Amino acid sequence: MARRALGRSFGWLWGAYAVSAFGTRLAFDAFALIAVLVLHAGPGEVAALAAVGPAVGAALAVPLGPWVEFRRKRPVMITADLVRCAALASVPVAFALGALGVGQLLVVSMVVAAADICFTAASGAFLRHLLPPEDLLVANGRLESTTWTATMLGPPLGGAAVGLFGPVVTVAADAVGHLLSAAGLRAVGGHEPAPVRKEPARRLTAGDVVAGWRHLLTHPALRPLFLNALLVNGLIMAASPPLAVLMLGPLGFPPWQYALAFAVPCTGGLIGARLAPRLVARYGRRRVLLTAGTLRACWPVGLAFVRPGPAGLALVMAVELGLITCIGVYNPVLATSRLELTPTDHLARMLAAWSVSTKAAIATLTALWGVLAAFTGARTAIALAGVLLLATPLLLATVRRDGASVTKGAPDTAEVP
Repeated sequence: MARRALGRSFGWLWGAYAVSAFGTRLAFDAFALIAVLVLHAGPGEVAALAAVGPAVGAALAVPLGPWVEFRRKRPVMITADLVRCAALASVPVAFALGALGVGQLLVVSMVVAAADICFTAASGAFLRHLLPPEDLLVANGRLESTTWTATMLGPPLGGAAVGLFGPVVTVAADAVGHLLSAAGLRAVGGHEPAPVRKEPARRLTAGDVVAGWRHLLTHPALRPLFLNALLVNGLIMAASPPLAVLMLGPLGFPPWQYALAFAVPCTGGLIGARLAPRLVARYGRRRVLLTAGTLRACWPVGLAFVRPGPAGLALVMAVELGLITCIGVYNPVLATSRLELTPTDHLARMLAAWSVSTKAAIATLTALWGVLAAFTGARTAIALAGVLLLATPLLLATVRRDGASVTKGAPDTAEVP
């Protein structure tokens, strides 16, 4: 299959996404490292940074979906990038002045989380404006492959940078990444028409805020996809802390092996993202969603059987490779379906609602599994998450069998001039 050209504008958008993604992955767990190594914070403060900051940021972002909906999306994305850059840049500045504290890290994590959701809500709508429908799957596949490349390379390079220069340098790199992303978005060029309101501008209402959730929960195809995503993402992430405790504690894996076990399998994400358009062209979108979605739920239960030594390391890498390959196929198809099944005047609110709900589900299930692991042990908690994941494909099976609900876009209810 020949490589499909998506044009100069998408090239700039892709480049902006790439530098931002690499900067973010380079700074993976940077706030936790700064809290422990620089500020000598305790477990409670580190846990607050990991959970409370993003959760509060997600809550703050709830009214941003309606706000983004009726504004040009590229300026919103550029503003979100600049906000993230300024917030993150305040960390190395405060560190240099000797004024850095856990409170500042918590506020920065809230601001960045809210800006992330705002950016995500605008970027999906902008991509749909930028490309014709037949190019959306290819574009989402390329963005997905970039995500996994950054996930594979960023944390090891960030770890090396932390070892050489300290943890604050990766936060500075993340800030620079968002600044370069804003510059790349500025270079996209072209004229983006302003969305047209069907009614005069008015104050934000509760109906505007919940419109994204109403669309997700009433659409016959999006509802099972949405609920499936909440459960799968939440259960996969909930099992991560118990797995880290198990591997780095009783099983005795050194940190570099633990990092290697999750970095190398990211190649599966690249493979899956490249395969997604070809699989859809051959088998159809519904079959690919159902098959890849089912297979991705079958792998994590294997992590409950990890043992010490090379065999245990190989088992984790094999499970993660299978899981990430299936995710690499599934995610671009899901992202394309969301864009095509949502009217233009609900797109930003739908994407904001999806992001907020995902963050809330992950935070809630991670907290519950932390309590569960404390009472039952890490291995039991991992096994329970894996077993529950095996039931999640039942939601995908409810998508209409004729395929129309995941292959045809919803008509726009608000025209854009």
